[in-house]
Amino acid sequence: MAYYGHQPPPQHDQNFLWNIFQRVDKDRSGGISTNELQQALSNGTWTPFNPETVRLMIGMFDRDNNGTINFHEFASLWKYITDWQNTFRSYDKDNSGSIDKRELQTALTSFGYRLTDRFYGILIKKFDRSGQGVVNFDDFIQCCVVIQMLTSAFQGFDTNRSGWITINYEQFLSLVFSLKT
Repeated sequence: MAYYGHQPPPQHDQNFLWNIFQRVDKDRSGGISTNELQQALSNGTWTPFNPETVRLMIGMFDRDNNGTINFHEFASLWKYITDWQNTFRSYDKDNSGSIDKRELQTALTSFGYRLTDRFYGILIKKFDRSGQGVVNFDDFIQCCVVIQMLTSAFQGFDTNRSGWITINYEQFLSLVFSLKT
């Protein structure tokens, strides 16, 4: 059964999540650090989970801004990662365990983005840590989240929804540095 929003998960799911939380919280501090989360996550390729993606997720779910994820925050993070796994698998049409340029284009187009073929090449180059021309699960999350964050920031300036903005250099720098990536 899925966990939605801020409602507590059903008791059997809560017990399941608590057991996982305790295994991940290696130092028994009651909070999962970036290092503990990175060690616990797998992208299915026998390579470590991208530390930037881990930091991004900690930042998204660390509601009390203490640098760790408590159990309640972990429950939300667990659902988030599970949803991303399902999304990733649905676009990994060849079941290769990675997303190629065509699959990335299909995914982002279905999310509502209309981008050029050249830009998809840029995305693959940016988020392909393996040098194989593909994006692994953890990098797929980071890619999608960063595009969503950049889109939201752009839309803050695109008040008439024309797809064009005019900003000065300091506004541009403020826009870039205000992003939590």
